[in-house]
Amino acid sequence: MRKGFTRKPKADEPTTPGKNYITPAGLQRLKDEHEFLLTRERRAVTDVVTWAASNGDRSENADYHYGKRRLRQIDGRIRFLRKRMEAAEVVDPETPRTGQAATKAFFGATVRYANAAGVERVVSIVGTDEVDLARNHISWVSPLGRALLKSAEGDSVVLQAPGGTEYLDVLEVCYQRIPVEPFRVPLGSESSSKPSRRSTPTDEG
Repeated sequence: MRKGFTRKPKADEPTTPGKNYITPAGLQRLKDEHEFLLTRERRAVTDVVTWAASNGDRSENADYHYGKRRLRQIDGRIRFLRKRMEAAEVVDPETPRTGQAATKAFFGATVRYANAAGVERVVSIVGTDEVDLARNHISWVSPLGRALLKSAEGDSVVLQAPGGTEYLDVLEVCYQRIPVEPFRVPLGSESSSKPSRRSTPTDEG
């Protein structure tokens, strides 16, 4: 049985009920992963467990025990995704804004700022399910996200980070499309593996 992938919740993902602010693309990614796990991956792993159970003694049956453990992981992830989708509060960064909502940094804003050394950086403030540091997508509940919220061009903000206090100058705040990485079927998932001998009729006898 091939080892599949189940993403563990990040440390800053809320574990208590509440609104889950998210962009439309981020919500779609959750839906796509939920659909994949529910209709493809879970069924594929269930087939493997059924096949493994038919081989007799289960006490030393690695495929059976790994499959059962994998099903528990999948079911846990499905429950997590369902709760996140139920709590979703969708905010579209491309929705036209007026007044302070267009000039201040709220959820969905893209902010350009500089640190005390003059080094500039651009970040987009997204939901906890959309964090992607490679794309400079930061959570609105992260230390940097909290520091930038409600700031506007020309403001100076204080970032209380684990590494110490930093002073940042906000250079620009805008609202534009945030390219969230879409869900992709993980390499090594059981449903994407090639049919194995266990799923084909035996040619013996």
